Amino acid sequence: MGLFPLATVVALLLVLLPQFSFFTFVHGEIPTTLDGPFKPVTVPVDTSFRGNAVDLPDSDPRVQRIVKGFEPEQISVSLSATHDSVWISWITGEFQIGDDITPLDPDTVASVVVYGRYEYPMTNQSTGYSLVYNQLYELEGLQNYTSGIIHHVCLTGLMPNTLYQYQCGDPSIPAMSAVSYFQTMPVSGPESYPSRIAVVGDLGLTYNTTSTVDHLLINHPDLLLLVGDVSDANLYFTNGTADHCFHEQTYQPRWDYWGRYMQPLVSKVPVMVVEGDHEIEKQAGNQMFAAYSSRFAFPSEESGSSSSLFYSFNAGGIHFVMLGAYTSYEKSGYNYFLTSFHFSQSLPQLSTESDSYFSPTGDQYNWLELDLASVDRNVTPWLVAAWHPPWYSTYTAHYREAECMRVELEDILYEYGVDIVFNGHVHAYERSNQVYNYTLDPCGPIYITVGDGGNGEMMDIAHADEPGNCPQPSTMPGQNMEYFCAFNFTSGPAAGKFCWDEQPEYSAYRESSFGHGLLEVRNETHALWTWHRNQDLYNHARDQIYIVRQPDICPVKANGT
Repeated sequence: MGLFPLATVVALLLVLLPQFSFFTFVHGEIPTTLDGPFKPVTVPVDTSFRGNAVDLPDSDPRVQRIVKGFEPEQISVSLSATHDSVWISWITGEFQIGDDITPLDPDTVASVVVYGRYEYPMTNQSTGYSLVYNQLYELEGLQNYTSGIIHHVCLTGLMPNTLYQYQCGDPSIPAMSAVSYFQTMPVSGPESYPSRIAVVGDLGLTYNTTSTVDHLLINHPDLLLLVGDVSDANLYFTNGTADHCFHEQTYQPRWDYWGRYMQPLVSKVPVMVVEGDHEIEKQAGNQMFAAYSSRFAFPSEESGSSSSLFYSFNAGGIHFVMLGAYTSYEKSGYNYFLTSFHFSQSLPQLSTESDSYFSPTGDQYNWLELDLASVDRNVTPWLVAAWHPPWYSTYTAHYREAECMRVELEDILYEYGVDIVFNGHVHAYERSNQVYNYTLDPCGPIYITVGDGGNGEMMDIAHADEPGNCPQPSTMPGQNMEYFCAFNFTSGPAAGKFCWDEQPEYSAYRESSFGHGLLEVRNETHALWTWHRNQDLYNHARDQIYIVRQPDICPVKANGT
């Protein structure tokens, strides 16, 4: 028998192996953005492989509750704003669903994490806070839900780039988890980066999801970026019947199933989430985002944000800005999002004391401007932004849906020199050339859509530039963006039209396949981006490019304060 149990060996490999490369490359020599802009490429759709868009049933052992009493489950790690602190989150107790539910008392179970550096005694202990959230409906016959007790504990004073072991729970019951592991981020600096960052969107909980996660695990990330649409619980009626159409019911146990399935990954690899439209989840009293804002820990307060819907953090020499597309993002004046839902001036509040569902008009913009102005590019040379609906997608689905957001925020992101933007929402993969205001620009960001994580709504395959596929502005936008800012183009090859007649020059590569991406920042100017398809071998790169920063020719508005 070996020295360590197999589960321990796997856990250690997951956090220690990112420094090694396992990839084979399909394009020979890897191109760089300096070789661009590239001629647009569309990979023909393989209609025989649109993925197994079937949800995991509640009978699947991977989503069933296997703990007893108040033992922790659905354990996850997330980052704070800097390298020396992380959040540990978990759930104890059982959810309730039905007509007659009584919320659990969070004060009955303590929120404790014991931890220490790997191979050292776990002599450190931190405590946090706990909460319960409800999903309630006013219509008779709909089933209400109340969660288990959700715990969040922030560990501080951690050493950079160090492997830690931990247990969470309540030692007084006793009800503690098994030992798990995580590795902290490297200290911020121009030569200090996480080895490998996985990026995925629209994950859901289907058999496609399991394929994506299996591929992702083999690639050994040390950070996971999830750009919205998490559990897809809103594709169900409250009685647990799958509908796969947008409506105002949800089946909240799907969130618990998702947390159980993802625990082997996210209890070891930090996950950073930003909301998508599937997280809105309207309920009684006009409340929204209850599950999203309760189940995950966010470095909102640490990064100066007033909301869990937008925040920022550092990971080595990368500054990440996570933006909210489903809350106010305007500089001032008209509030597109709130108007689209016909809200009154009295906005609902979260059950937690420190957050609100919606930010006042200008709040996110003002926060973003202060955050970007505070970034010292000599310390964090790379600036990466992420939100859910893409600005530069050429698919018919959600075509130009987030144009209001682009009009409000593109200028400030360009002025401060954002290098890469990650989006989801569109269930396909697309990588742009460097672009600003629909025009090729060597100082513009690369926009990458990775909404192909595994959702149950199938792949998006139609392109707006193909004959007969251009949507009419009167039919746009989608379910959750009723106010629309997109009109016919006034210049360029598509002048006078709502869509291009061919793949736009800003679109470098697009393909309809499920998969995930990996970002490997090598130094202060070069980062390797790799996209993997689920139908390929685990170490096979489908799309790959070096993204090259050019600070000498692309000066930014601010270089630290």
